Amino acid sequence: MEARLKEKKQPFRVVNASISGSTTSGGYARLPALLKEHRPQILIIELGCNDGLRGLPVESVRKNLLAMIRAAQRIDCEVLLLGMQIPPNYGQTYTRQFADVYKKIAKKTHVALVPFFLKGVAERDDLFQPDRLHPVKEAQPIILDNVWPHLLPLLQ
Repeated sequence: MEARLKEKKQPFRVVNASISGSTTSGGYARLPALLKEHRPQILIIELGCNDGLRGLPVESVRKNLLAMIRAAQRIDCEVLLLGMQIPPNYGQTYTRQFADVYKKIAKKTHVALVPFFLKGVAERDDLFQPDRLHPVKEAQPIILDNVWPHLLPLLQ
């Protein structure tokens, strides 16, 4: 992302505050200090998959994501929410509710949404590490191409 921003002559710097294995509750707990330290103009939220893989209640995912978005909006920070999906083996109802929570939150809070940021990646085993959870380096351009059209309007 940083290289694409530089290539497009966008004067933004990227701060990657992610922690592997983090849940939405962990992200929410860390967010206030990060907002205070970095004062971002744009916040990209890519959290929830670990909640889903642990079978945590969709309602807790919803509350945590909503709280993070509201915290960013209070400091006039634009938000881009990256939608997640989980494997169907968690059951049809949970899988659908989990995917829908991102759409509903984006609509409620009027934030930009990438419906499924792993589109074009999730279907390909060769784009994942052996754990079948974490994308490899070769997947990153596809992910960026999924995110970029939704991020671009926020850069203006």
